[in-house]
Parts: sequence; structure tokens; C-alpha cells
Amino acid sequence: MSGFVRRSGLQVTESLAEILESNALPGTGVDADRFWQGFSQILAALGPVNRVLLDARTRLQQKIDTWHKAHRVKVFDVAAYRKFLTEIGYFEQVGGDFNIATNNVDPEIAERAGPQLVVPLSNARFALNAANARWGSLYDALYGTDVVPQDGSLAPGKVYNPARGAEVVARGAAFLDEAIPLVVGSHRDVVAYSLVENNARLQATMADGSESPLPDIGQFVGHSGEVGGKRSLLFAHHGLHIEMQFDPTHPIGSLSPSGLKDIVIEAALSTIQDCEDSVAAVDAEDKVVVYRNWLGLMKGDLEDSFEKGGQT
Repeated sequence: MSGFVRRSGLQVTESLAEILESNALPGTGVDADRFWQGFSQILAALGPVNRVLLDARTRLQQKIDTWHKAHRVKVFDVAAYRKFLTEIGYFEQVGGDFNIATNNVDPEIAERAGPQLVVPLSNARFALNAANARWGSLYDALYGTDVVPQDGSLAPGKVYNPARGAEVVARGAAFLDEAIPLVVGSHRDVVAYSLVENNARLQATMADGSESPLPDIGQFVGHSGEVGGKRSLLFAHHGLHIEMQFDPTHPIGSLSPSGLKDIVIEAALSTIQDCEDSVAAVDAEDKVVVYRNWLGLMKGDLEDSFEKGGQT
């Protein structure tokens, strides 16, 4: 258990002060004295407000407990209970329609409904896995799971199975045809993807020399530029993104007429690094762990190791 140190009139757990002063604050332009002075002022201003709210919650809970004790032997009356909760101020009267503005909030949080990942931030390995799992290789997912049958000529085996790989590529093209279709033809027949009109529009060239654009040009949202034949094209579908990665020197890309080596899918809009539901970060020891992991994610230097099958 850590001891305490004094900072701007506050008693601060030593381990918490250490991670803030030695790891979090350096590079922010805010020195430790200024941080603790500001934090102390915030606590002085909001502490009494928070105490009033906590006292109100305690009074409500006491009234609710008393009501349940008084009605424990009676048939539960929903209407009477709702009336009681309204009388003590737990329920507010329904007001008129209103709007809430969500300024300066990312669309993934404010506007879009979609899959989100939740992970306990106290576990560095889980936190990293969840952050990385927002994007995943469609080829890897198809090859490594039973989405593609795992018997007969398509069995994975101990080494790469070209027949299984070909089936994966075919299913990847079918996915592209459904998610980002071409006006004419299939992605499986494309030999080149070109950017036209100042890189604003995508044009696909087929094996027979014919060309086809996207019917919805808005689906093409970006590209990485080309370096040594390597590049990425980014598309959007129902608010989620699809990245086509090209590398003609890659073992998979070299087998593709267009050099397509992988299709990477945005699997979730966000990753919720959780401190209070999947894990309860309550005391200073817990908080230091989650703060350290969060800081590592923000700085990009969080890492973890584990053993599996006798290997680290």
C-alpha cells in the first residue's frame, strides 16, 4: 500500500502522484505545481456541490428503503410505487420536447449506431487486443476459422493451403461485390484500380480491358498514395470502413492480378476502455493501473507479454 504525499494542500497517494508527475505530465506543457494547484481549486469549488448531491442521494435512498420495509408483506403495487417515487422527487414530471446539442463530439459517438467493443482497462493485454480488434483482416478471419469448411481440399493443414487461400480470395471478392459493388463486373475480375479526376474517383479495369466506376462514388473516401507498388484504398459502407491493401511483392498480392494482398475491415466504431463496469477501479492502486494503461495507449507505447504453447 502506498503512503501519502502533500500537494497543494491535498493528501495524494504516492503512487498516483508519481505516475502523474513522472509519466503523464512531461511533454504536456503543464508542470506538476500548476497541475496540483488547478486540481486543488477544482476540488474546492466542486467538492461542496458534490456533497450536496451525495446527501440528496442518501436521503432518497433512506426513503426508498423505508417504503420497501413498510410494504414488504403486501402485493407489489406498481402504480403506488411510481406515485411514491414521484412524490419524493426521484421521478420528475415529464416535460416538453427538447433537443440536446452534441458539439465537438466525434460522429462515432454522437451520431452513428454501430458495434462497440468494451474491455477492462486494468488488463494491458485485453486493452491492446480490443484496440487492435477494431480493425481486422478479412482474409485471416476467413482462412483461420470454420467460415470456410476445414475438411477435404480446404483443410488448413500445418502449412499454407493454396486451395483454401483461393477460396478465401474468392469470398473476399464476393464481399467487395456486396459492400462496394462496381457498376459493371466483379472485383474478382479487376486487374487494376485507378484514381481519376484528381484522385477523387475510383475506376476499376477488368481483364478484358473494360472499365467500371462505383455506382456510389461517395463510398471511396481516401487512399494512402503509392510507394513501391504498395498502397491502400479506403471505402465506407454503412458508417464502417473497408481498406483494400495492395502489395504485388506480397505472397498473396503476387497471386492477384491487381496486387490485392488483403481486405481489412473496421469491425467496431469504437473501443470502450472501461473502468467501472467490466472492472471496478476504486482505490488508488486500481486507478494507477488503469491510468498507466490508458497513458500507454495514448502515447502508443503500451505493451504486454504472455506465454502460450510454451512461447512468450
